[in-house]
Amino acid sequence: MRRTAVNRILKTVNLLLLASLCYAQTPGSDSLFVRQNYRKLDRQIVMRDGVKLYTTIYVPTDASPTNRYPVLMERTPYSAGPYGESNYPKSGPGPSKELSQEKYIFVTQDVRGRYMSEGQFEEMTPALNRSMSTTPRKGKKGQTAAPAGTDESTDTYDTIDWLLKNLPTNERVGLMGISYPGFYASAALPGAHPALKAVSPQAPVTDEFIGDDARHKGAFFLLDNFGFMNYFDGPRNGPVEDYAPLFNAPIKDAYQFFLKMGALKNANGPQYYNQKSKIWNEYIQHDTYDAYWQSRNIRPHLKNLTPATLVVGGWFDAEDLFGAVNTYKAIEEQSKSQNKLVMGPWTHGAWSRADWSQFGPLSFGQNTAKYYRDSIETRFFSYHLKSKGTFDQPEARVFDTGVDAWRSFEQWPPAAGQGKTFYLSANQQLTATKPASTDAFAEYVSDPAKPVPYTDGVFARRNNQYMIEDQRFASRRPDVLVFETEPLTADMIIAGPIDATLFAATSGTDADFIVKVIDVLPDTTQSPDFSKATSPLKGVQLAGYQRLVRAEVIRGRFRNSFEKPEAFAPNQPTEVKVQLPDVMHTFRKGHRLMVQVQSSWFPLVDRNPQQFINIGTANDSDYKKATIRLYHDATHPSAIQMQQLR
Repeated sequence: MRRTAVNRILKTVNLLLLASLCYAQTPGSDSLFVRQNYRKLDRQIVMRDGVKLYTTIYVPTDASPTNRYPVLMERTPYSAGPYGESNYPKSGPGPSKELSQEKYIFVTQDVRGRYMSEGQFEEMTPALNRSMSTTPRKGKKGQTAAPAGTDESTDTYDTIDWLLKNLPTNERVGLMGISYPGFYASAALPGAHPALKAVSPQAPVTDEFIGDDARHKGAFFLLDNFGFMNYFDGPRNGPVEDYAPLFNAPIKDAYQFFLKMGALKNANGPQYYNQKSKIWNEYIQHDTYDAYWQSRNIRPHLKNLTPATLVVGGWFDAEDLFGAVNTYKAIEEQSKSQNKLVMGPWTHGAWSRADWSQFGPLSFGQNTAKYYRDSIETRFFSYHLKSKGTFDQPEARVFDTGVDAWRSFEQWPPAAGQGKTFYLSANQQLTATKPASTDAFAEYVSDPAKPVPYTDGVFARRNNQYMIEDQRFASRRPDVLVFETEPLTADMIIAGPIDATLFAATSGTDADFIVKVIDVLPDTTQSPDFSKATSPLKGVQLAGYQRLVRAEVIRGRFRNSFEKPEAFAPNQPTEVKVQLPDVMHTFRKGHRLMVQVQSSWFPLVDRNPQQFINIGTANDSDYKKATIRLYHDATHPSAIQMQQLR
């Protein structure tokens, strides 16, 4: 049955090849490489519940029943286009030039309810519960029971089943994706099809309440989501090739735009979302870590996996840094499968760029993106899908952002780490000695009408460089507390998460806390010639540069539980713990370590009214000033703890 179907497909693609060769002789904008080396098929693959998913397929021209290829898939909510078998992409057809030249059967699929696929789309489709079955299947006990219903794993399974029956495959399948497609790669792992051999979740959306795109520890990421949902959640009545935005908001200065917009609920006003976005409404209405968010956390389902996994992320990823590191950790803790981690000096998906040798004022001395694709990604899929070459990568291959060098470890975080604690102390000092004083504190007034900006300058959209930006603009503000060490007498290598313990009091009943860890360059540091650089590099002075290494926010009401928020007792010292995402950074000899603490990060994060009320329904008048005290004494030793490599 499978061979008959394959022969039918080959006849079809041979006809398409003749047409494409004739077309390729006419100059055009389409990629000649793709047309000469691949035959395109558009198919609607039927899922187990009858829903058809639109799938574009690129078969190598020399594929045959005696020359079979593995499949490399991407499942996406961002369009599998161009649509139509005569419409070829201008590049590709694989996710990279290297993989395209290596040749696979490339498959891209619109996920359920997106673009040209049928069905109803769900944000971060909840995974079905897969329990161990005692009912024999094919003579074996203890196999995973087929769950009732559908999820992204069942849709992937059904798609793979169709591909194996209808294409000249070698019966091995790989799956990869960046960002939201990274989630679909992760979501295919539970109950995976036996032919799925290699999966690479890259910057995968993983837990949107705790640390990915929507919220970080309960705090809503306003700037990104306001722009993203405008087009992503546009109207759709059945399959469409494109989406129209819900509204037009010409933003020139994001800080002023959102400050003028006022309370969060005003985003649903007539000129903006106007209650038309299902996902936006879900994000705002579900303001605790309730069943909505918990069911969309893929981590508990990443257990007893069989495919090999390569998890990839970037240290400068403003969207899904959390997802990459914690997807890897979840697989490590719950599965015995082959699992590798790669973390580079990349923004969101920058490892797919042709060149990533520099980011802002940082120069890495190498094309880190090409290194990754040549030495890691291409070899990963070649080995697992073609039995070609070797894949002897270390367990964790990570880039040290302080010395611009790759490091290898047998696990992540590294086992060699030793706890290092720095205490916030009087006179803006950061010391290794626990304070002995009593009733010592620093304080500031947090004013929602004048929130601390997340970046220095005027930007219409998110400034990606905020994750490495000079923090001198913030340290000069009276509503930002600064603590700093003396110049380091030796290199200090930090690897893994950073934990902050704050003892804070507020005159209100709620507060946000943003903790920033900063590498302060010596005053003698020479600046490269940025005279020909475009903004924001012009005028950058590296002498005394306060380089952001890592930062994180927590909405204070969630300090004890993300499920059950609690008000602050006004003016009472209260412990607040904040875990910052992982780092791999060497603080060089002569540099200083700095910590900044503040209560707004606008408009990256929405403003907290600083009252224990429903922020999604709060009025403009509900946003109040609050006096924040940060204690640093013997009874309340506010501190940060890191893992230092020996």
